[in-house]
Parts: sequence; structure tokens; C-alpha cells
Amino acid sequence: MNEIEISPLRLNEAEAVVDLAGRVWRAHYPGIITPEQIDYMLEQRYRPVLVRQFIARGDLWLAARAEGVLVGFAHGHPLAEGDYKLDKLYVDLDWQRHGIGGALIREVATRASRRGFTRLVLRVNRQNQQAIDAYLKQGFTVATLVMEDIGGGFVMDDYVMVKALA
Repeated sequence: MNEIEISPLRLNEAEAVVDLAGRVWRAHYPGIITPEQIDYMLEQRYRPVLVRQFIARGDLWLAARAEGVLVGFAHGHPLAEGDYKLDKLYVDLDWQRHGIGGALIREVATRASRRGFTRLVLRVNRQNQQAIDAYLKQGFTVATLVMEDIGGGFVMDDYVMVKALA
């Protein structure tokens, strides 16, 4: 495997993030949510301008690169007293199961811990067993269930998972 570099996402990589998220969602989520909900959520959450706005407000965006090419990313931000949210974590389909997701989680956790946060928190679709298993492997536990109306006639049916930070 090529060596993976993890470092802050560059502003000029916003389009690559959107492209990568779209490829992963369209390959992974059919059967979990409808194609219409996939399109709706991608439009709501993955536009280059949004990525750049999140970076500008100080959110953490990490890129995983192989030979300079984006193969994964993570997005995190402060959530509440002591909690840091791992909001997005995606790895290119061809690069999954090579430890990149775990490396991104560890880097987000390290940076959050350095800033005084005590827990990493995320949400994952309750039907997304592959991701749930990966998060369990990384030390997360299921804390609660959340069902949220996200507009457009769609709902998110998620587990909230947490991981204590050292």
C-alpha cells in the first residue's frame, strides 16, 4: 500500500471532497436510504461552498492523501461542553479496509483531546452496519437513538455513538 499522508484539507480540495462523498454515498447507501434521500442529503451537505465555509469558521477538516490524491477525509467541530463531533468520515471505495478511517479517527481524537474535549461523538444510520462495526472497532459505543426530520420528506434514523478521549 502507498504511504498515506494525513494533514489539513486545502481549500482547493473542496471539489474533491464533494466528488469523493458522492461516489461513496451512491455506492454505499442504496438499500439503506432511498436514492432520492441520497441526492437530497448530498445537496444539503456536500457543496464546495459549504466545505469552504466550514473551513473558514475554524472546523477541523483532515485529508488522507496517497501520492497527493485525496483518498479520504474527516470533518469535526466542537459540539457541546466536553464533546467534539466527528461529523463526516469517508474513505474512497478502493482504499477502504486499509486503516485510513481509523487513522483519521485517531487524528481527530488527538486534536480534540489537545483542545480539552473529553468525548468524540458521531451519528450513524442505524442500518449502516459496516460503519457501525468500524466505529465499534475504534472504541465507540452506542449512546442513544435519534430520529430527525431533515426536510424534503426525509428522516435520519441514527445511533449516536461516543468514544471517551484520554
